[in-house]
Amino acid sequence: MRKVFCIGELLIDFVAEKQGNDLSKATQFTKKAGGAPANVACAIAKLGGKGVFVGCVGDDPFGSFLLSTVKKEGVDISLAQRSKTFTTLAFVSLAEDGERDFVFSRGADKELAYDPSLRKDFHGNLLHLGAATALLGGSLEKAYGKYLFDAFTKEMFISFDPNFRGDLWKENEKQFIKKCMPFIEKSHLCKFSLEEALLLSGKKDVNEACDFFHEVGTKIITVTLGKEGTLLSSNNTKKIIPSIAVKPIDTTGAGDAFIGCLLYQIADLGNFNRVFEDYELLAKMVQKANKAGAITTTNYGAIVALPTKSQLEN
Repeated sequence: MRKVFCIGELLIDFVAEKQGNDLSKATQFTKKAGGAPANVACAIAKLGGKGVFVGCVGDDPFGSFLLSTVKKEGVDISLAQRSKTFTTLAFVSLAEDGERDFVFSRGADKELAYDPSLRKDFHGNLLHLGAATALLGGSLEKAYGKYLFDAFTKEMFISFDPNFRGDLWKENEKQFIKKCMPFIEKSHLCKFSLEEALLLSGKKDVNEACDFFHEVGTKIITVTLGKEGTLLSSNNTKKIIPSIAVKPIDTTGAGDAFIGCLLYQIADLGNFNRVFEDYELLAKMVQKANKAGAITTTNYGAIVALPTKSQLEN
């Protein structure tokens, strides 16, 4: 089993459950661990894989809580950094149908310092770049670019999830698109929501969007479509891979569960190239990843709701 290095934020989600999706009306919040890259590392670890988290949290009680939480799930936190800056926070309000409203208070995640010593452990492993805050500046953004270069030169399998958050890019979407392109160009696998696929490609049709991303450089494209499943585009083939029917109560972490499960399966292959050559093998992997994402929506919170290996096999 190869390692999957997940770079980016680990933060506190203050979640207002069953109070609608309007934060201005929420009155009670529950503290939970969150952050897309950390969620992905946990998803991999809970399935029995080797998830490695690389990110920065504050040297405060929230930071200690976060690192303790992901470590309990089996994630390797030996490369995590601490900062005097306060831990990053996100406030999330949930409606009964699982839809969300977000507000971020950015802190320590932006201060992740690039560590050149990681290069020696990169060769033949996987790199996942999926932080919502990674392209917002700070040393984290610089580290992202350097780790992308290292991964490319060390023959890693590279995965990218833009994790677009409208609240973070108000009136600045063009800059977001520009910053994402080098990662789409160099990644073997890109995971998009439908909104992200259309925004980043500038197309009105998802199939045209996939063709655009292939032209840019990525080989495997997944576009998650909620209850409809996932559009998988690879090796000149496009197909919607169905998901399972569930009653969602919290969609937080569903996309992270999906990509974590998919990367776990790729990391377990003896040869990465099989996913580029065998569409049916890849489709089966996506089908299992769809199930992981669906199961995650049936419980509150991201990390707690991530499925185990036995849940996926039932």
